[in-house]
Amino acid sequence: MSAPRLDYAHASPDGYKAFGGVYVYLQRCGLPKTLIDLVFLRVSQINGCAYCIDMHSRDLVKQGVAIDKLVLVPVWHEAGAVFSRRERTALAWAESVTRVSETGVPDEDYAAAAAEFTDKELADLTYAIGLMNAFNRLGVSFRATPAAATAAELAADSAEPQE
Repeated sequence: MSAPRLDYAHASPDGYKAFGGVYVYLQRCGLPKTLIDLVFLRVSQINGCAYCIDMHSRDLVKQGVAIDKLVLVPVWHEAGAVFSRRERTALAWAESVTRVSETGVPDEDYAAAAAEFTDKELADLTYAIGLMNAFNRLGVSFRATPAAATAAELAADSAEPQE
């Protein structure tokens, strides 16, 4: 595990607070929290942000999402009815937007998302995708430590014999 480089929330509290404002908005925008957290998780998986993958997996478990569903998020397109049509559409949009440099977010991806979500919902979903991409870049760049890694380190330290 890499050591954290910088506590970005502490170093720039106003910037963190501004991002937090978008997060707070998303919690009350009308999209289901589970849908937003599934998108947060998938974006974080694509970007390889262990801190955010850990956090959003825990959030989804707390919301009652089955482990069977959680472990299939990376391969949602092969999971059939495990994901609703709306979830599949949101995950597809999240992948296209997150991989913008590769995909260019093609018209067919937009059309599929626009057919499932209202204009406001699609804008809010895209805000969620953008926010998580930004948080992933902070987490990866500054090596934010996942809660699971911290817990494992504490358990290992307490298991070592005391001299």
